[in-house]
Amino acid sequence: MAARTAVVAGTAQATAGAVSRRQANRAQQQYEAQQYEAAQQAPQPAAPPPSATPPGGGVNDALLTQLTQLGELHEKGVLTDAEFAAAKAKLLG
Repeated sequence: MAARTAVVAGTAQATAGAVSRRQANRAQQQYEAQQYEAAQQAPQPAAPPPSATPPGGGVNDALLTQLTQLGELHEKGVLTDAEFAAAKAKLLG
């Protein structure tokens, strides 16, 4: 009887932990999606006219950072494949 109680209690604790982690992950994903949308809606400063191709094949650090963030949001499931492709195409112009 004590063993059965221990198994039930352990299972309940594991289930509660999994639910808690799942809720925390969803909250984190929602937060990241809101931050991404806010960044996309924020007015962007006018870019200076391109004077010369920067070293590295034309990929600057800001663009690389934004693409990396998009990839992370896509991997986490915050962005669908279509949303990811559209945002990436927008960044790459």
